[in-house]
Amino acid sequence: NSDSNANRRITGKKELDVKTERIDDVPLLIKMMIKMGIQEAIDNHIRVQNHQRELSWGWTAVIWLAYILSEGDHRKVAVEQYIGGMQNTLTALTGMVIEQADFTDDRLTNLAKYLNQEELWHKIEDEISGRSIEAYELPEKTCRVDATTVSGYHETYEDGIFQFGHSKDDPDRAQIKVMTGCLDPLGMPLATDVVSGERADDGLYTPIISRINGMLQKKDILYVGDCKLSSFDNRLHIKGKVKGHYLCPLPNTGKTSEEMEDWIAQGNLKDEKDELIKYVVKTDKGEQELKAKGYEKEREQSGQIEGQDIKWKERVMIVKSPAHEKQKQKGLERRLSNAEEKLNRLTPARGPGKRQITDEAKLIESAQAILKKHRVEDFLTYEYVKEVERETKYVGRGRGSANRERKVTEKIRYQITKVERNEEKIAVQIKKYGWKAYVTDVSKERLGFIDVVQSYRKQYRVERIFNRLKSRLNIAPLYVKKKHQIKGITHLLTVGVRVYTLIEFVVRRSLQRSNEKLVGLHLENPKKATDIPTCERLLKAFSKITLTIIKVGDSDLQHLTPLSKLQTDILNHLGFDSSIYKNLEKLQI
Repeated sequence: NSDSNANRRITGKKELDVKTERIDDVPLLIKMMIKMGIQEAIDNHIRVQNHQRELSWGWTAVIWLAYILSEGDHRKVAVEQYIGGMQNTLTALTGMVIEQADFTDDRLTNLAKYLNQEELWHKIEDEISGRSIEAYELPEKTCRVDATTVSGYHETYEDGIFQFGHSKDDPDRAQIKVMTGCLDPLGMPLATDVVSGERADDGLYTPIISRINGMLQKKDILYVGDCKLSSFDNRLHIKGKVKGHYLCPLPNTGKTSEEMEDWIAQGNLKDEKDELIKYVVKTDKGEQELKAKGYEKEREQSGQIEGQDIKWKERVMIVKSPAHEKQKQKGLERRLSNAEEKLNRLTPARGPGKRQITDEAKLIESAQAILKKHRVEDFLTYEYVKEVERETKYVGRGRGSANRERKVTEKIRYQITKVERNEEKIAVQIKKYGWKAYVTDVSKERLGFIDVVQSYRKQYRVERIFNRLKSRLNIAPLYVKKKHQIKGITHLLTVGVRVYTLIEFVVRRSLQRSNEKLVGLHLENPKKATDIPTCERLLKAFSKITLTIIKVGDSDLQHLTPLSKLQTDILNHLGFDSSIYKNLEKLQI
C-alpha cells in the first residue's frame, strides 16, 4: 500500500529530483577509522576554536583520509568538489552536517599545520596506536624500524625540509626522509618522523625506538632493522635505555670487514665438514629447498649510559644464503664478460673508421678504467704488443732511382692480444659470496638460529609501508611547498597506511581462524580462493556501489546497490555487518 502511494506521488505532479552518489568503500573506511580511534584521538588534541566551523578536526581528518584512501589522491584542491558529490552519504555516516565549506583548501591547510607540530603529532600518534592495539588485540613483541626517501622537484633552501642526500630513488632530486617503526607481524606504522633529506639514517633510530617504547610501555620488545641499526650507539641505547632487544645485520665495513674474512673461512671449513645449521623449507612441489645455513658465536659487549655501566652478551650469526650466493656469482660473471668484451674491443683490427691506440700510456689508462668500472681489477689480466709498420718513401717528387734519397716512416699501434681470467682469485672470491653476519642479544630460547634468519627475512613488512605511501597514496609528488604542509600531509598519509594495513591484517587473521577463503577478489580468475587477500583487492571489491536519492517535494527515497556475498563476507571478517551500508537506504516515503 505504502509502495503504491509512493509510486503515485512520484509519478504525479510533485517535482522529482534524482541524484546519485558513488560511495564504494567509503562507509567501510570511515567505520574502520572510527574503530581505530582516529577521529577521537585528533579531537582530543586539536580543539575547534570559536571562530572556526563546527565540524571538528577529527571528522575533517577522517573524511579527508577516506577520500585519499579511496581515490589515491592527496591533493587538497580536489576534496571540496568530491564532498559536494557525497554530502548525503557522509552526513548519514558521521551524524554530522557535512558541507563543502568544511573542506576548502584553506581549512585543509590549517589541519596540515596542526599535524605538522611534533609535540601534538606525537600525542595523536600515540593515542591512535594505543586505541588500535586495544581494539584489535594486536601483538606487541616485535617492531621493525627503517627509513625511506621521497624525492620531488622542490627548491632547496637553508633549513628547508627538501634537501639533496643519498637516495635510491633519484639522487638528482631533492628529498625528504621518512623514518618509521611498525608493529610486527602486520606491519602497521606506530611512530613516524619526517626529517630533511640530507640526514643520515643512523641517528634516526634512537628517537623512534624511544617513542615506541614509551607508547607500548613494555620491556623486551625486539627491534629489527637494517645494518644502520647495528651501530654500537643504537645497540647500547636499546639495551640500556629502553630495556629491549635488537636484531640486525652488520655492515661489511671497519672492524667487521676484517673479522668477516675469518668468519667466512671458519664457515667454509664447517661447511666442508657438514657442521653448519641448515634452514630448509618444503616447496609447493614437496621438495626440500635449502634457504640458508650457518653457525653462531657469542661475544661480550659493554658500554656506558649516563655514567652507568651496561654489559651484555651478543650472539653473532654468520649466515650463508645460496640464493644470494648465486645472485652474486651471476653478477660477477656478468661483470667479467662485459669487461672482457670491452677490453677486446679497445684495440680493433685496422680498417676504415677503426681508431687505433698509438700511445702505450693511453692503452693502459683505458684498460684500467674498464677493469675498475666493472670491479674486476683482481680477476682479469691482459697482454698487449706494440706493432710497428715501416714504410720507405723517396724524398721529393719524381721517379725514384738508385741514388735518390729515401726516408722511412713508422706507424705504431698497440694491440691487446690476450685477456685472461685469474681463476684462482675468482674461486677465492666466490667462496666469500652469500655470507652475511647478523647480531642479536635475544636468547637462544626465544629465537634459535633458524628463527633469527626467518625473522630478519620478514623485514619486507616495513618496506610495504613505503611501497603503499609511494604507489597507492602517491606521496610523490607532494603538491605543497611549505615545510609545515609537507610534514603535516606526510603524517596524515602514514595514518592512511595504518588503515590499509589493519584492514588487511584483520581480514587475514579472521580467515585463518575460521579456516575460510574469499572467492571473487581476482577479476582475472573469479573462482580463485585466497586467505591472504591484500587490502587493495578488498577495497576494490566495493567499487561501483551507488546510493540513489530520489526527492519528491519534502520527501525522499534512497536506494543502495545491493551488496554481494563477497562484500558481506569481507565486512563480517572485519567485525562489521552490512548495516554500515544498508542504513543509508530509505525505501519508503
